[in-house]
Amino acid sequence: MRRRVGLWVGLATGLTIVVVVALLGWSLGRRYDAIVDPKPETIVSASLQGLREQNRLSAFTASYVAVVTSKQSRFGLSAQKTLIMPGLVRYEVDMARLKDADVRWAAKSKELFVTLPDVETVGPQIDLTRIKEYDSGGLLLRLTDAAQTLDAANRRAGQAELLRQARAPIPMSLARDATRRAVAQNFVLPMRAAGMDAAVRVRFAGEKDFPSASREWITRSRSLEEVYAKP
Repeated sequence: MRRRVGLWVGLATGLTIVVVVALLGWSLGRRYDAIVDPKPETIVSASLQGLREQNRLSAFTASYVAVVTSKQSRFGLSAQKTLIMPGLVRYEVDMARLKDADVRWAAKSKELFVTLPDVETVGPQIDLTRIKEYDSGGLLLRLTDAAQTLDAANRRAGQAELLRQARAPIPMSLARDATRRAVAQNFVLPMRAAGMDAAVRVRFAGEKDFPSASREWITRSRSLEEVYAKP
């Protein structure tokens, strides 16, 4: 009787070991397949998480120069001050606002469609070492607080002018193009490393259509000469 019980216990133990080994092998096999032959959705999900963790993506910066003049008249006297103010503006996208629904994979055409929040201007960051000032009307400037008043007016007008230049159509277009390339490469490079040939089409919120699915624009940027060239 004891021999039979021992035999059954041995068979049960052996069967349990076989089942555990089989499950372990199946689990390791799935993990190996995911590493060796990952699915596009897996790579896209990892890339999307990486972009979100960047919080704010800045792919483009530009320098501008504002030249503004303020005038004031008092007691029959007049004075004016001119300010030359250089400033740096960054163009950023809040990647934390990127949702799962903003990224769509089309398996049939091997295309990834990404919709981004629009580009925001940050700054201007004023270069205090390069600011220049010119004035006229010395008597009024010496006898009153006109100099301080004109300086304050020029600083406000200078910052407004820098932002006006930064938000003009051409620099905004350049900033969006640079951001498209940066985001596209974030998705394309890991796909290519896994042996997948995929195209990424990136648009911004408010844009109706996605740009062309051509893979060439992903690695080639336009020069300033091309941007400003006459048609």
